[in-house]
Amino acid sequence: MIRFILSFFGAIFSLVTLGVFMVALTIGGVFWMYGRDLPSHESLAQYKPPTISRIYSGEGQLIDEFAKERRLFTPADEIPDLIKQAFISAEDKNFYTHQGYDLRGIAAAGIEAVRSRGSNVRGASTITQQVMKNFLLSGDRKAERKIKEIILAARLEQTLNKEQILELYMNEIFLGQNSYGVTAAAQTYFNKTLAELAPHEAATLAAMPKAPSDYHPVRERQRLLDRRNYVLREMRENGYIDMATYEAEREMPLRSVQNGDFEGFRTALPPRDYFTDEIRRQLSEDFGEGEFFTGGFTVRASIDEEMQVEAAKALREALQKYDRGRGKWHGTGKSIEPAKLGDEEVWRAELAATEVARDVDLGGRWHPAVVLGVGEQDLSVGVEDGPAKGRVPRSDIKWMKGSFKDNFKLGDVVLVRKADEDWSLRQVPEVQGGFMAMDVNTGRVLAMQGGFSYQDSVFNRATQALRQPGSSFKPFVYAAALDSGYSPATIVVDAPIEVNTPQGLWRPKNASNKFYGPTPLRTGIERSRNLMTIRLAQEVSMPVVAGYAERFGVYDHMGPFLANALGSEETTLYKMVAAYAMFANGGERVEPTLVDRIQDRFGKTIYRHDQRDCVDCLSDRLEPDQAPRIVTNRERVMNAITAYQLTSMMRGVVERGTASGTVKLPVPTAGKTGTTNDAKDVWFIGFTSNIVAGCYIGYDRPQPLGRGASGGGMCGPVFQSFMTEAVKKFGGGPFEIPPGGHFIKIDRFTGARLPDDASGEYVVAEYFRDGEEPIFGLTYDGGFAMGSNLPLFEEVQQSGQQVRTSTGAVTTVGPKANFGTVSSGGLY
Repeated sequence: MIRFILSFFGAIFSLVTLGVFMVALTIGGVFWMYGRDLPSHESLAQYKPPTISRIYSGEGQLIDEFAKERRLFTPADEIPDLIKQAFISAEDKNFYTHQGYDLRGIAAAGIEAVRSRGSNVRGASTITQQVMKNFLLSGDRKAERKIKEIILAARLEQTLNKEQILELYMNEIFLGQNSYGVTAAAQTYFNKTLAELAPHEAATLAAMPKAPSDYHPVRERQRLLDRRNYVLREMRENGYIDMATYEAEREMPLRSVQNGDFEGFRTALPPRDYFTDEIRRQLSEDFGEGEFFTGGFTVRASIDEEMQVEAAKALREALQKYDRGRGKWHGTGKSIEPAKLGDEEVWRAELAATEVARDVDLGGRWHPAVVLGVGEQDLSVGVEDGPAKGRVPRSDIKWMKGSFKDNFKLGDVVLVRKADEDWSLRQVPEVQGGFMAMDVNTGRVLAMQGGFSYQDSVFNRATQALRQPGSSFKPFVYAAALDSGYSPATIVVDAPIEVNTPQGLWRPKNASNKFYGPTPLRTGIERSRNLMTIRLAQEVSMPVVAGYAERFGVYDHMGPFLANALGSEETTLYKMVAAYAMFANGGERVEPTLVDRIQDRFGKTIYRHDQRDCVDCLSDRLEPDQAPRIVTNRERVMNAITAYQLTSMMRGVVERGTASGTVKLPVPTAGKTGTTNDAKDVWFIGFTSNIVAGCYIGYDRPQPLGRGASGGGMCGPVFQSFMTEAVKKFGGGPFEIPPGGHFIKIDRFTGARLPDDASGEYVVAEYFRDGEEPIFGLTYDGGFAMGSNLPLFEEVQQSGQQVRTSTGAVTTVGPKANFGTVSSGGLY
C-alpha cells in the first residue's frame, strides 16, 4: 500500500515537474522566438527627444516657438519629487522595486479580463514597459507586442537606472493638447513650472496618460476630477502625502487654462508675425525643416521689438491712407447667416470661428464684429471681446463711397476699432507692401513687416515678393560710373533717346515728360533723370552695371539690357536694403541676418553671425572714454571714396530732390526713390550713418496705383515715421569721410568749378580723389545721336550766376547749356 502511494505521488510529482519544465520550455521558447529581432534598446541611452525650438528677441524675451511635438525636455534631477510620485502612484507604484515588469499586476489584469469575459482589459504595463512601447514598439493591443515589451523592459532595466528610465518616460509621454512631457503639459494646463505645481495639479497631470482625450478638463471635467482624486488617494496610500494634505487637495476645484482659470502661456507671446516666420523659413532651409522643428534650438533674433512695432505702424498707416483715399469698401468677405444673429451665444461662437485678421493694432486694437443692424445714420455691430451691440455712426464713413445700405448687409463680418463711445470701421487694404530696417555695419535686421497683417496674409513681401525696383536701382548705375572715372560733376546729356529693340522702338522718357540738356551726375540722381541714367549706362556698358548689381547681391544673374538700368528686372526688398547698407558703411560687404546666435539643446553655440574680432574687449587697460577696437576682414565691394561720393549725391535726393518733401530727419540722411512704369510699384530706400531702411508699396497682382503715386510721396512717409523713432534710439551722425580725397566746390546746375569761398544754393562741395584732377566741361551722351528736332527744356529759368574766381576776378557761370550749345558726337 505504501509502495502504491509512493508510486502514485511519484507519478504526480513527475507529471508536475515535467509540466513545469514544458511550460518553462514553452515560455522560454516564446521569449527566445520574439526576442531575436527586437530593436536595440541601448540607443535610448543617447536618445534626443523632439523638443521645441524657441526664438528670443535681442533683449532675451521669448517671442515665438516652433515644434511638431510641444516638448520642453527636463532632466530627471530637475523634475520635482512630487511630480515623479504622482505619476508613479498613477501608473506603476512598484516602479522602484520591479525588474521592468510586474508579474502581480499582469496576473491581476489577466484575472480581471477573465472575470469580465474580455470586456474590461487593462494594460498592467509598468513605466519601463510604457517607455518601450512609446519608443520602440507599436501601440496595438496584442499578446505579441506585450511579450516584446516585457523582454525589452527587462533588458532596459539592465542598461539604465531607474532615474534615467523615469526621465525618458516623463519627457516622452503624451498628455493632450499637443503637449509631450510633464514640463510642457504643466505650462499648457496651468501655465506654471513644475516646481510651482500643487499636489492636486500634479495629480491632474498624472491622470492623463491613460487617455488624454478621455480626460479633457472641459469636455470630461467630472471624469478627470474623479481620476485626479484617485491619484491623490494612491499618493496617500503610498506614503507620498499625509492624510491632511490628501483631504485638503481632494477638495480643491479642478482648475485649468482650458477652463479659463489661468491665462494661457501663449498670451504672453506676441502674435506670430513676418519676422519670426521668416526665421522659421530660413532656418528650415539651412538646417532642414525636421531638425528645426524638433532640434530644440534656442535662437537669439536680431529683432528690436520697439522698432518692429514702429515698422508695422508706419507701413500700415501708409497702406490705410492710400486705401481710404480710394473710397472703396471691400470688407472681409466673410459673413454669418442672418438667422443666427438672434442668439448672442450663437453669433459669438460663429464670430470666434471666423478667420479674419486679429493681429492689427493701428490707432487701437482692431476687433472682429458682425453687422446686426443697418440704418440710415448708423450701423449696429456685435463686437468680439466687446459689447453685444456697438454703434458705428454715419460720420465714420465719410471716406467711403455710398451709404451704409449700399455697402453693408446683415451678418457681414467686419473689423472695428474703438472710437470714443462708438466704434469705427476698418478694413485690411487690398494694396500691400513691405518694410525692412537693418544695421549698416553688422547686417542685423532690426525690423521687418511683410504686409499689412500676417494673419490676413502670411506671404512676406519683404523677402519673397519679386518686384521691379524702378529708379531705386539707379545708384548702382552711378556707382559703376563713379568707379569707372566719372565724378559727381561729370556732365551727361538729358535728351530724348530712341532704341531699336526686338519688341519695337523704345522711347524712354523722364517722369516729367521733359528733357533738360547737359546736366551733372549729381542732379541726375537727385531728380531721378531716366534719360541721363540710360546714357550713363551705355557709356559705362551694361555688363559692367550688371556686374555691380551682382556684386552687391541685388541679382544673382542680371540681364545686361539697357532697360534694366531703370530697374525693370525684379528683385526683393530684402536684397535692395542689404545692398544700400554697403553704400552707407563705406563699401564693405555686409550680410543681412535675422539671427544673432543659435544654440543647440545642450546650450552649445552652433551659429554666430558677427565674426568680427573685438581686440580690446577683455582688456583691463582701456581708458574710461576709450572704445574697444573691432577688427573686421570683410570684403570691400566698392571703393570707399566712391561710396562717399554716392552717399553725398543721395543726400541731395533727400535735401532737395525727389524725397525732399517727405523725408526730414534731424541727422544726415541719404536715399533714393523709385517709381516704376504706371506707378505699379513705389519705393524708397534710405539710410543714416548706422541704420538703413526700405519700403515698397504695390498690389500683389501689379496694377497702377493711380495718378500722383510716387516713391517719395507714398514710401517716403513710411521711412520718415520709422526713422524718426529709430534716430531717437540709435542716433546718427555725419557720414565718415574716407582718406585720400579733397573737396572742390562746383555749381550743381552746370558742373562748373567754383572758388573755395563760393556760397549759395547752387554751390555744392564734391569730394574728388587725390591725384585725379577732374576735367570740367566734358559732356557724355552715351553715343546716342541728337537730332535738331528734339526739344529740350531748361531745368531752371535763370540767367547766369555771378561768382568770384580763384584769381579774384568776377565772372558769369551758366545758365545751363541749351540745344544750341550741344553738337552731336561722343565728347563735347
